[in-house]
Amino acid sequence: MKLRNLAHSRAGDKGDISNISVIAYREKDYAFLESYLTPERVKQHFAEIAGGEVVRYALPKLGALNFVMQRALGGGVTRSLALDAHGKCLSSAIMNLEIPDELCKTSPD
Repeated sequence: MKLRNLAHSRAGDKGDISNISVIAYREKDYAFLESYLTPERVKQHFAEIAGGEVVRYALPKLGALNFVMQRALGGGVTRSLALDAHGKCLSSAIMNLEIPDELCKTSPD
């Protein structure tokens, strides 16, 4: 199962730092997302671009996780040669993160 089945995302940037939020669609899925989406797992998912530390901030009352990735945007908007120098497409990229079906204990309702 893809992460997009349980959550949606937004991304932003500041210099060479990418900020990616993952927001659960349903309150009951938040605890699972919090346990599964570790900073290490997100860094591994973005291994090709995440050159620095990945820090996670939990926002349980919002049902959201916020990941801050250092050195993730090729030097920042004014330096990067990337087509998406702001890293806005990273919100779509994190939605491709594969979640093993047997780990996801949510019902399809």
